[in-house]
Amino acid sequence: MRTLYSLDYSEARSAVDLILEKAVQMQKSAVVAVADAHGDLICFARMDGAPVSSILIAINKAWTAARERKPTKEIGDQIKHPEKAHDIAYYGDPKYVGWGGGIPVWKNSEVVGAVAPGAKIVVYFAPNTDAGFLDAINQAVNDTVNKPSILSISWGGPESSWTAQSLQSFNSALQSAAAVGVSVCVAAGDDGSTDGVTDGEDHVDFPASSPYALACGGTTLKISGSTISSEVVWNDLSSNDGATGGGVSGTFPIPTWQANANVPPSTNPSGFAGRGMPDVAGDADPATGYQIEADGQSFAVGGTSAVAPLWAGLIALFNQSQGKSLGYLNPTLYQNVGESGAAFHDITSGNNGDYKAAIGWDPCTGWGSPNGATLLTALSGSAPSPDPSPTPNPKPKPKPTHKHKH
Repeated sequence: MRTLYSLDYSEARSAVDLILEKAVQMQKSAVVAVADAHGDLICFARMDGAPVSSILIAINKAWTAARERKPTKEIGDQIKHPEKAHDIAYYGDPKYVGWGGGIPVWKNSEVVGAVAPGAKIVVYFAPNTDAGFLDAINQAVNDTVNKPSILSISWGGPESSWTAQSLQSFNSALQSAAAVGVSVCVAAGDDGSTDGVTDGEDHVDFPASSPYALACGGTTLKISGSTISSEVVWNDLSSNDGATGGGVSGTFPIPTWQANANVPPSTNPSGFAGRGMPDVAGDADPATGYQIEADGQSFAVGGTSAVAPLWAGLIALFNQSQGKSLGYLNPTLYQNVGESGAAFHDITSGNNGDYKAAIGWDPCTGWGSPNGATLLTALSGSAPSPDPSPTPNPKPKPKPTHKHKH
């Protein structure tokens, strides 16, 4: 386990001075930036002769390294290989917007646009804070100009990283979206059953774990022509390349519509009978993922942050076909559609750590990946989902860190 150290300004300044001294010895010019754990700049220096463009590079690199909890050298090495789907690929371009934006925004827009090319896509920008994130959701839900029928969210963090107040506020915002007929597709996370937490227990990602979100998990998909030859749970944890999130909420109890889905108790000592996630799945493995273009460069990306817009695009097509918004889909999927089997490609092989795939719903890939035409037919013949009822207030949680992209 890598040890993280917290620096104050004087320590950061000493580190910068040492780096500048080394640069002088090597007869090189350098720009050095030191960021805190949230990516906020602590100390910065630019030597004479260093390109002005390097200022942006250094700050973004320090920001990214801090937020990804990785050495800057590792971040630098990764950006040289965009085929590995790291979301930092073009430091030197002034349009690069740093951690919390950039490629994830492009990815969402391009995946939605590829699936539903006639859809009107609106992007809501906000600061990477709890308040900014919440404001963006509320702005979208209450947007009387664009009137979105679907939200795609690819940001989140372990439930344990949120305060009880934030959990409740976000859950209420998503409940409001469901109440006005807005479908909300949310990435289930890319760090397996632990969601990247190192306390020895399993965790799920929020807001995907909200009962009012359609939690989108990930698979590794291989095709032969236009036919699926293999589809299993996405799990590349052995090579540190991620795995689908999924498991059992430690905050939200099992919703009534999920009561017959055979959600297991939490693997944690509490054995909590919580909301199971994800609900659905799609290809998330970067090795079998999505070809996108950003800044004139074409490369493959993955992660459940691609599955959320995949499902958002599919639901947009369903809405167009139905001539109305399908809205809050979860009750319908569980009570009228999922158990029939034909509407989904059931994923029965693989695991995301402590949870395994199984026949029917499972806490790795939910009901599975969509059989689009069959799913549309099943939804067309189903009764509309009931208005969502309130969920209990979440239990208190520790103070959160800033949320990450998937």
